[in-house]
Amino acid sequence: MNSCLSLVCLVSLLTFQCEAFVLQQPSWATTAVTTTKSSLFAKKAAGRSKSSGAGESATNDYDAPIAQCKEILTRAAETKSEDSELVLDALENLEKLMRKKSRVEGESCGQEILENLTGDWRLIFTTGTKNTQDRFKARINYFPLKAVQSFDSTMDPMFISNGIYWADSDFALVKFFGDFDFDLQKRKLEFDFDIIAPFGFQIKLNKGQAAEIGASTGLGSESNVVNAKRGRQAFFNWISADENIATARGGGGGLALWKRVKKE
Repeated sequence: MNSCLSLVCLVSLLTFQCEAFVLQQPSWATTAVTTTKSSLFAKKAAGRSKSSGAGESATNDYDAPIAQCKEILTRAAETKSEDSELVLDALENLEKLMRKKSRVEGESCGQEILENLTGDWRLIFTTGTKNTQDRFKARINYFPLKAVQSFDSTMDPMFISNGIYWADSDFALVKFFGDFDFDLQKRKLEFDFDIIAPFGFQIKLNKGQAAEIGASTGLGSESNVVNAKRGRQAFFNWISADENIATARGGGGGLALWKRVKKE
């Protein structure tokens, strides 16, 4: 296990070295972006008002702004060129709007997310856990490495894996495998990894070891270790998942955006 930890530490070190180049923009740039962002949202809101006046009656007050947020996030996932502050704002707004939608529509929101989750998802953007933010004194934004999470909600138990890959190849430097449960009402996914595979060599993990490895290397949150000691699992609070993108807030407090990996 010590050699396994050393290996994961090496991968983690590479990850954090790359993250150092994608930190939050300076304040002067943020100010300019905020002005542009406000104008963008104002223009789109005005456009929706005109549409309504032309005879298009909205059935609720959240679906249209949800679509607007997803439009920004889909562009960000495709191009990685959308401003990070605009992406963060869209993530935070989407989280609030989906919370409202879920209160109104109930478990159907969670059911849709769960069904759409099945597949492979590449991490595109993350604010990082609170520990990572504190370490760099800033938020992380576009993720520099190839990290892919996979879910299969059709299996029993439901399956999850998480891998970090060499460059842009299909060679996994390290992968974790486990299972998960999903609370439809809360849109909360709780999971535990019981296998680690550095360079493809699978090693069985005891209860709580995945959390310890994650926390010690920076790949996971310290809160996962605390949860494991209390008999609780690591978790994501899922915001959305559709045919193109998925969004969630992790147990460590960070927001994340994934892009679906489409099979050719």
